[in-house]
Amino acid sequence: MAENSMRSTSMRSTLGRVRHLGSAKEGVHHWWMQRLTALALVPLVLWFVISVASMAGMDHAAASAWIASPAVAITLVLLITATFYHAQLGIQVVIEDYIHNEGLKLAILVMVKFASIILAVAAIFAVLKIAFGG
Repeated sequence: MAENSMRSTSMRSTLGRVRHLGSAKEGVHHWWMQRLTALALVPLVLWFVISVASMAGMDHAAASAWIASPAVAITLVLLITATFYHAQLGIQVVIEDYIHNEGLKLAILVMVKFASIILAVAAIFAVLKIAFGG
C-alpha cells in the first residue's frame, strides 16, 4: 500500500529518483539567481548608462578620476559581478537546452564558467587598479 501511494505522489522515474534528477532544488536556485541578478542589473545598468552619457567629451584623466571615486568603483564592481554571473546563468540554460551530447555539454559549460570568471576578474582588476591609482 505504501508503495502505491509513493508512486502516485512522485512524478519521477525510479532512475530519476536514484540520480536525483527532476528535483526542483537546483533548478529553483538557478531560476531565483537569474531573476535576482536581472533585478539588480536594472538600476545598475540605468546608473551606468546615465553616467556614461553625462560624461560625453570627458578626457581620460577625468574618466579615471570618476572611476577612482569609492562609490563609483564599488558600483562598477557590483555591475561587473552581476553582469557576468547573470550572463553565465543565461548561457548555461541555452547550452543545457540545446546541446544534447553530454560530454560536449559538460566541456562547454566548464569553458563558459571559466571564461565568465576570468573576464569578471579582469574587469574588476581594471576598476580596482584605477581606483587605487595603480
